[in-house]
Amino acid sequence: MSFRNKLIEHTRRDLRRLEDKTRRPASWVGMLFYGGTLGLLFVVPIVAGAYLGRWLDTLATGYSVRWTVSLIVLGIGVGAYNVFRFLQEKS
Repeated sequence: MSFRNKLIEHTRRDLRRLEDKTRRPASWVGMLFYGGTLGLLFVVPIVAGAYLGRWLDTLATGYSVRWTVSLIVLGIGVGAYNVFRFLQEKS
């Protein structure tokens, strides 16, 4: 069998595998990883905003939570945008 024929056969086999994979339902492990990814995409900006805001608030005199609350709200917005973009790319 020549190299060209081997390449064509391997390509056909790979295409069949891809078609079979799209027809099968997702496994529970795949769904777990997918949900975990969505959770991390949403939670990480919120936690980062909370830590950064808390640090900025400690630099100010007196008791203040302005930066903390503001950056948590910003983190919620960024996290929602991350999840939205991820879901748009996967659909």
